[in-house]
Amino acid sequence: MTQEFKDQGGAATSDPSRFQRWLTSRIMSTLFTKERVARRRLKAEKRRQKERRPHCVEYFHQVDDGYSQLAASVLKQIAARYDVELVCHLVRGPAGKNVAEPELLTRLSRYEASLIAPGYGLRFPDHPDDLATEQILLATRVLAAQSNQRFIDIVESVGSALWADDAAALQQLAQEHGQCGQAEADAMVDKGTARRKELKHYSGAMFFYEGEWYWGIDRLHHLEARLRELGLDKEPAAPLVAPQPQINLNGAHDNSHLTLEIFPSLRSPYTAIVFDRAVALAHEAGVALNVRPVLPMVMRGVPATREKGMYIFMDAAREARTYGVDYGKFYDPIGEPARRCYSLYPWAKEQGKDIELISSFLRHAFALGVNTNKDAGLRRVVEGAGLSWQEAQQHLDSDGWQQILEANRQQMYASGLWGVPSFRLLNAEGVELLAVWGQDRLWLVAREIAKSVV
Repeated sequence: MTQEFKDQGGAATSDPSRFQRWLTSRIMSTLFTKERVARRRLKAEKRRQKERRPHCVEYFHQVDDGYSQLAASVLKQIAARYDVELVCHLVRGPAGKNVAEPELLTRLSRYEASLIAPGYGLRFPDHPDDLATEQILLATRVLAAQSNQRFIDIVESVGSALWADDAAALQQLAQEHGQCGQAEADAMVDKGTARRKELKHYSGAMFFYEGEWYWGIDRLHHLEARLRELGLDKEPAAPLVAPQPQINLNGAHDNSHLTLEIFPSLRSPYTAIVFDRAVALAHEAGVALNVRPVLPMVMRGVPATREKGMYIFMDAAREARTYGVDYGKFYDPIGEPARRCYSLYPWAKEQGKDIELISSFLRHAFALGVNTNKDAGLRRVVEGAGLSWQEAQQHLDSDGWQQILEANRQQMYASGLWGVPSFRLLNAEGVELLAVWGQDRLWLVAREIAKSVV
């Protein structure tokens, strides 16, 4: 792995060696191919059968996390629909080097949960303020006191009372179902957190089944598809419990009154699988497009642990297959390759080719496996964007791009976002209508465009 992953999230103080870059590229190009995933799943199923274990899905619930509340809202349906044993754990939120901005993440989970809930036929209140600590503790004590089945039965109701700031309803649930002492509740949370760490993950709202992780309601469709393939769906002709929301403009066309801002980075797997689709959506919707690149997280000192990196690459490959995006033949562009391409960005923008340059770089690094650390590779990127390599060499390693990218980062943070790809939708007056993070939020962008076009 590259030094950033090998050092368990240390800030990027130097570029990886040639061998480290090659090794990361090789591992990530082969580990998560469709064929490799299929072989691992088959091996896991044979091992389960040999050990005579039931099909078991484990769920990790973080009480004060909006994404967890959405996942909890469908637990009863998942348990009833699929012939699996659903085992639930209470956990703490991500900590240490697995979370860059814990306060922003908590706030974002509340904000995004209210946005995405309707797309899954669920409800989540608009809750801009932090939850009351005493109510979080009470909800935790109630859930920690339950058997596994009772947890599944009441976790949505407990969460609904908590997120509605309905202390009376929460107290009523505690009286009806009981609560344990705080020390016992803390021990249950510690136990669940330890189990999650044992299985090599770090986040709340996670589902785990036989070697693979599925994040929240957004990735349940992947888990459901896998369970269906195993013949575990009791209603195979019925729609999924949590089908993926579709990107649908409903015929809306804007004529450039709205502006879509995209914040990409050149080393982001998620950016690689959504950038061209986001650009196409903007063109289809007729909105103005403003691409605002930022440095990759590890190049601005944001930690990236091995377990986080492995999950991101695995999940991005899985999402790419879902969308039919060419992805997976990877040659790591961390460090110097990204910096050199960014140095060409102001010049490319003057030529009206800034979008093409970013698209070409991502395609060559993440889908074609081109070594952009070499001039020959970067030349392919430049010419793939419709630019002159001869002219490009006059602008390589120039200054000025750093200030542009830093201004973009500051705007992203000002909107409560810190990762890529992020999106902002602005009205004609420049007022922010929507700010979301993630390639899996493009359907929200489309929905907001459709709502805003008169």
